[in-house]
Amino acid sequence: MISYLKGTVADISKGSNRVILILEVNGIGYAIQILPRVTGELPASGEVAQIFTHQQVKEDQIILYGFGSAAERDLFRQLTSVSGVGAQLAIALLDTLGLQDLVKAIVGANTRVLAKTPGVGAKTAERLVLELKNKLSEWRQEAGLTTSMAAGVPPAIQEEVEMVLLAMGYTGAEVLDALQNLCQDDSLSGKGAEDWIREAIGHLSR
Repeated sequence: MISYLKGTVADISKGSNRVILILEVNGIGYAIQILPRVTGELPASGEVAQIFTHQQVKEDQIILYGFGSAAERDLFRQLTSVSGVGAQLAIALLDTLGLQDLVKAIVGANTRVLAKTPGVGAKTAERLVLELKNKLSEWRQEAGLTTSMAAGVPPAIQEEVEMVLLAMGYTGAEVLDALQNLCQDDSLSGKGAEDWIREAIGHLSR
């Protein structure tokens, strides 16, 4: 399986509902379907880009889907594991909401936000929350965060913050470090998970 491709941007074509990037790697042009929002992050034609990929093999074709980060690619894989969610709907979710807001909507069981995506109805939104929140919780356990409580952070908020940050690609150690630093910030006392997430991302981006 191809994890990522690094090569020269040869062409970007935009259809009615799909964006195809041609990335030339060692003389071979790979056709990769990317999120429409990723086009704004790509360098100019002729310059080098790195795209994280997911390969889908069908009976009559091989399709490559491309993402700006490994975290986006990994969440795409989780989305397509949900019953009734195919590759195009998963791409629509990521493109409409973005990685951070999509994860927050799943963790916070905000089906109204999920339903903003074209093609996502109430039942699909509920299914996304039901199936993926459990998987994100498993990521938290695998990272060893369930046994590493940050003093001063309400348990429910800590759980939500950890699941969101892990899904965004941060390591368990980075997440715990951010929480331990933020718990010393008195201004966060009594604030909700949204504020903790925003401050944690700010801390980790410094």
